[in-house]
Amino acid sequence: MSDRFGQSSGKRHWIVVLCFLGVLVCYLDRVSISVAVVPLQAEFGWSATRTGAVLAVFFLGYLSCQIPAGWAAKRFGPRGLLTIALVLWSVLTIATPWAAGFSFAALIAIRILLGMGEAAMFPGAYALFGSWLPTAERSRAVGLLFSAIPLGTLLAFVSSGWIAAEFGWPWIFYAFGIVGLLFAAIWYWQVDDGPGLTSEDGKHASRRQPIPWRAMLSQRPVWALVVNSFCTSWTVYVLLSWTPLYMRAQFDAALESVGVLSAAPWLLMFLMMNVAAWAADAMINRGVSVTVVRKLMQAGGLSGSAAFLLTIPMADSMIEATLLLCGALGANAFTAAGFAPNHLDLAPDHAPVLIGITNTAGTMPGLVGVFITGWLVDRTGGYDAAFLLSAFVCLFGAAIWLLFSKGERVV
Repeated sequence: MSDRFGQSSGKRHWIVVLCFLGVLVCYLDRVSISVAVVPLQAEFGWSATRTGAVLAVFFLGYLSCQIPAGWAAKRFGPRGLLTIALVLWSVLTIATPWAAGFSFAALIAIRILLGMGEAAMFPGAYALFGSWLPTAERSRAVGLLFSAIPLGTLLAFVSSGWIAAEFGWPWIFYAFGIVGLLFAAIWYWQVDDGPGLTSEDGKHASRRQPIPWRAMLSQRPVWALVVNSFCTSWTVYVLLSWTPLYMRAQFDAALESVGVLSAAPWLLMFLMMNVAAWAADAMINRGVSVTVVRKLMQAGGLSGSAAFLLTIPMADSMIEATLLLCGALGANAFTAAGFAPNHLDLAPDHAPVLIGITNTAGTMPGLVGVFITGWLVDRTGGYDAAFLLSAFVCLFGAAIWLLFSKGERVV
């Protein structure tokens, strides 16, 4: 079966699956530290602030390379870029235990470099989607892509606790790094860049096409997208980094239980992201305005997440806290059909560059939010203030989105 892009549907769907698997591998390597940091903190006697620094510096490297990665994906193509990136971040994952044993500074350096390597994943995936996919399939593809985040997180949480208990915490990094190297070989042999970035009418756009920086950055919907990337990511990154330590500190959970309970909210998020993406496309196909669909999914998801975050401090048991965390991330999942595909709505020819810009903003909570959470824990002796702050950030993002977002092309 051929489409207007002159490519088989089977090939383009395989590209989407490989991008999904790439993000899955990315998050296995990224999240491994969130469970391993529990025995690392005990072994090296880190304070919550120092632990927060270890968790946060990854995002310093990650955000510094987002815009360059978006430019490189558009200019040179994502296949070679992501092959190099996969090898780089997998080798650095394997090297993490050595760095931790050598010095705190070496561990910080490894985490920064790991972030730089993983920065190429989303710009590369968006470049492939712009090249391979017709407009009608992009929301579902983006929803599936983003659902690899909670699934990779879930798998990392569940397997990391078991690996640490059975083989010792260094094997968390060895195992995930080896998986990454194997996937890099599959990626290299299976992916090609496709016909080139495509506009909404299906015409191919040259990778040398000038990037309209001024026109792009002068649009209010683009800035609404930037702000909402920041606000959506705040809750995700804070819970990603601190849920295991919260469970351990608040309810004295064993390491194995921490992994299992921390994984439950991410399973629900994985499921709801795909539900939201299919629901969004169904509404659009029935004639509902793309703008209305994006506003409903994004603002509704953030508002619902805020409601659950505000109730987490009232949890009296591990099970109750887990259910509320499930609600917070399950609601957040609807944003995968809100801001996430909006890059392809606003600037289909320049989506890799736009995702680089917005992902820079979306990565800042990983650096700032994760560190502030550690500081708040040290200052207040608990996690209540961190949950309240996350709820406020969600509500702020929802308000900005309702006021300024749109679902039509602007560049």
